[in-house]
Amino acid sequence: GGAEGAVSAVSGAASYAEFRQLSAVDSSGQAAVFSGASSLGVNGHLVGESCAAAGNLLASLDVLSACTEAFAADQSLPIEERLLRALEAGLAQGGEAGPLHSSGLLVADHVEWPTTNLRVDWSDAPIADLRALWDVWAPQKDAYVTRALDPTSAPSYGVPGDE
Repeated sequence: GGAEGAVSAVSGAASYAEFRQLSAVDSSGQAAVFSGASSLGVNGHLVGESCAAAGNLLASLDVLSACTEAFAADQSLPIEERLLRALEAGLAQGGEAGPLHSSGLLVADHVEWPTTNLRVDWSDAPIADLRALWDVWAPQKDAYVTRALDPTSAPSYGVPGDE
């Protein structure tokens, strides 16, 4: 069960698993990671405190420890902020061996659907762009979740038809 069972089941059934990487952290904070033998370039994974980092085509394996350390540094922050800080730390440690063009942030934490789903593709600064998206989304997130759970208690958005 948990993260280990999920990673094992998915990696065991995936097509071309030897080229894939998969990581998961379960609700108890246990992490599991799979890195296929044919993952590209400098590749690896690292399990940290209630987190896992995996990557390929890395500038160095130090990127993984930078990510896990940044994630663990301040557990009082929202999960999205911790993940962004991990991405920023990995980038500062060298990131990918080549140019990075995409980044994403998908979080499903206290309800059964993703409450944060942000993605940047084909950008020259995808992590900075993702940070900017988070800065816009963060103050709105809770109101949108409230609206989904109980529209009668959600705050007004001040748009036509929303009274």
